[in-house]
This record gives sequence, structure tokens and C-alpha cells, in this order.
Amino acid sequence: MPSEDVVERVEKEHRPSPIDVHVGSRVRLRRTLLGMSQEKLGEALGLTFQQVQKYERGVNRIGASRLFDISRVLDVPIGFFFDDMPPEVGGSQGNRRFGGFQEQQEGFEDDTLHRRETLELVRAYYRITDASVRKRVFDLIKSLTPSE
Repeated sequence: MPSEDVVERVEKEHRPSPIDVHVGSRVRLRRTLLGMSQEKLGEALGLTFQQVQKYERGVNRIGASRLFDISRVLDVPIGFFFDDMPPEVGGSQGNRRFGGFQEQQEGFEDDTLHRRETLELVRAYYRITDASVRKRVFDLIKSLTPSE
């Protein structure tokens, strides 16, 4: 009969790392902000959409060279995938263990950036090709919000 330590270790080995889950969610966020399908991202990387799906869920770990390729296809710096990492995963407070090599970043307390409504709004906003119209829409939205 296996001991509890062995069972716990086996379960832990099959659970995705919280960092892999976070990086994958950032890949999904950027891909959806661009209006890109998993199939299109997969094609650009020479992968199947199923592999992209596994990356986005954190089931499969993204290697350094693959992360580099993804950052180029999604047109973001590699650091984007680690932004807003919760402290319990190694973000904000966890970055302090590196002794000042990275500035502390404040994360978002809510999940606003991950809501479908937010993604659709941002995508629609950037589909407005005329910069002056886009600026007027931005000013309109700001005028409708309560003053701070």
C-alpha cells in the first residue's frame, strides 16, 4: 500500500504548475485580444490547435524557445507572459527574492482584463481605423464614468 507522501507526490506531478497556468492564460489573453484563433496561432508556430489549447491551460509547459516564438507571433515582449502574476505564484512580493533586479509591479485585484466583455470592447475599439474617431469614443466612455 503506497504511503501518503507517495500519493501526494504523484498527484503533484500530474497537476499543472501555477506558473505554467498563468503563462498560458496570458497567451490566451493576448491571442483573444488580437482576435486570433487557436488554429491561426498554431499555424504560425507549426503546431496543432490542440497543442495551443494545452499551452493555454497550462497542461503542457512552454519552453523558452517556444515562448520566444509565441511572443513574436503575438507581438509582445516575453515579460508580458509573467505580468500580473499573483504573489502566491511568485509575482509582486515573490519578485523581491531577486534582490532588486526587477521592479515591483502592482497587480490587478479584480479579473476585469480577463472578462469576455472587456476583450470584445478592446477588440472593437482597435478595429476603429480612424484615430480621431477612436479618440472621440475614448473621450465619450471616460465622460460616462463617475468622477474619482
